[in-house]
Amino acid sequence: MARTNDADVEKLEVDVPETAHQISSDSWFQVGFVLTTGINSAYVLGYSGTIMVPLGWISGVVGLIAATAISLYANTLIAKLHELGGKRHIRYRDLAGFVYGRRAYALTWGLQYVNLFMINVGFIILAGQALKAVYILFKDDNVMKLPYFIAIAGFICALFAISIPHLSALRLWLGFSTLFSLIYILVAFILSVRDGVKAPARDYSIPGSSTSKVFTTIGAAANLVFAFNTGMLPEIQATVRQPVVKNMLKALYFQFTVGVLPMYAVTFAGYWAYGSSTSAYLLNNVNGPVWIKAMANISAFLQTVIALHIFASPMYEYLDTKYGIKGSALNVKNLSFRIAVRGGYLGITALVSAMLPFLGDFMSLTGAVSTFPLTFILANHMYFVAKKAKLNSAQKLWHWINVGFFGCMSLAAAVAALRLIAVDSKNFSLFADL
Repeated sequence: MARTNDADVEKLEVDVPETAHQISSDSWFQVGFVLTTGINSAYVLGYSGTIMVPLGWISGVVGLIAATAISLYANTLIAKLHELGGKRHIRYRDLAGFVYGRRAYALTWGLQYVNLFMINVGFIILAGQALKAVYILFKDDNVMKLPYFIAIAGFICALFAISIPHLSALRLWLGFSTLFSLIYILVAFILSVRDGVKAPARDYSIPGSSTSKVFTTIGAAANLVFAFNTGMLPEIQATVRQPVVKNMLKALYFQFTVGVLPMYAVTFAGYWAYGSSTSAYLLNNVNGPVWIKAMANISAFLQTVIALHIFASPMYEYLDTKYGIKGSALNVKNLSFRIAVRGGYLGITALVSAMLPFLGDFMSLTGAVSTFPLTFILANHMYFVAKKAKLNSAQKLWHWINVGFFGCMSLAAAVAALRLIAVDSKNFSLFADL
């Protein structure tokens, strides 16, 4: 098959290394659970507060459904390009480099790693919040602060990262992840419904001044796309067995049908029960037996440890490939490398998380600066460039409309997210105990 544009010389300069990690070994069902783990991570406990509160009932419900459909469409575009040119592109940057050349290869690499780093910052903030919530249930003496729990969470995430060599090695842990997700989602859903039945009429008005409402609404739109997209679809698709595209589409359909139902349930139930007073971590709102709330928070913490490993795996794959780290996970060289490199990365991530523990703001910024460009702008334009000979005029126009619309959304959401972080940074000091 011919390459997709005339920049053949430049494309030949893009060096695409083989991978030290395992590929082509997983069923579509396992890959579907990897995707579902991402969509039903402990982040779902924040969507009632970070999406529904700024948007309200009508815009929130319509926005979630629209984001589901748009995200499925954009992800199927990327999945269909996986074997472009008769070759598997197992990294997002490899695909961009094949379609556009070296500059796009480097730009995509940068965008993706910013995206994954900020997602991981959010995961460690979530893990710290879950541990703090457990502590407060039994000993609310204000001695242990959120930054301490974030440090503990970062250390445990590092131990897990050192123990699991690559993405396909998560097999058994994906089952645990699903169990943990079900526990905290069911607890949050049931206790929210119970509170909502007993509570007086709630206030569902959108809080804030007219100006702040504009920015929080734009930020919530970024949170919508953040909720459904990984920014690492080719890396996940690399693990699936042949036929690659067909199996990946099955995994995506599973993710965006069965996989989204728990997220919908807990998001809507939380907002219905607590209205505009819903917090960015739903388990802080619910009332119920201490042991049940503790179990839910511990489950949220443990699931976060597993989910973070998924989103950190592209960086691990790059470093393991670059330095030839393959073979037995218990090999002294391999183990020492993972301790130093993965431990160092998660140490830096935990430090940033403790310094700026503003979860909702990080979700907005991540959606703005990387999820919008990677999942929507780049996906539509890459598909247009790769398939333009087969597209009619209406289809070409459709892809350009998507590129323009999501480009504007990305810019607006970035401005809104930076404003939110600036406002919160003024209200709270570094290493705030939120």
